[in-house]
Amino acid sequence: MDTVGTNTTHRFAEYNCSEGCPVEAALEQIAGKWKGLILYHLLDETLRFNELSRRVGSVTQRSLTKQLRELEADGIVHRKVHAVVPPRVDYSLTEKGQQLSDVIEALHTWGQKNRRSTTV
Repeated sequence: MDTVGTNTTHRFAEYNCSEGCPVEAALEQIAGKWKGLILYHLLDETLRFNELSRRVGSVTQRSLTKQLRELEADGIVHRKVHAVVPPRVDYSLTEKGQQLSDVIEALHTWGQKNRRSTTV
């Protein structure tokens, strides 16, 4: 990527974001405090709500439900309700969601290299 202040053309210069930027379109679907973690934990397996909640961490039930519903509405997460008592709901990535695996893995790698120090 080019650095700020140089006169070279950015490799994505052909996209005019006022006309619908692909990065904006992608982020509209996957941006959210918990969505990245949800996607990360669903990369390789189907999880029930409570297991997903434990893995994500300090998310509230309400926030997790909201983020899952948004991901489901965007066709990224599949929600399967089993007709049993007590009710059982499984979450997995759809084919569209699986297409994000390289992105999520790249974020994981970048995060490992650039993690903020917890001490100030």
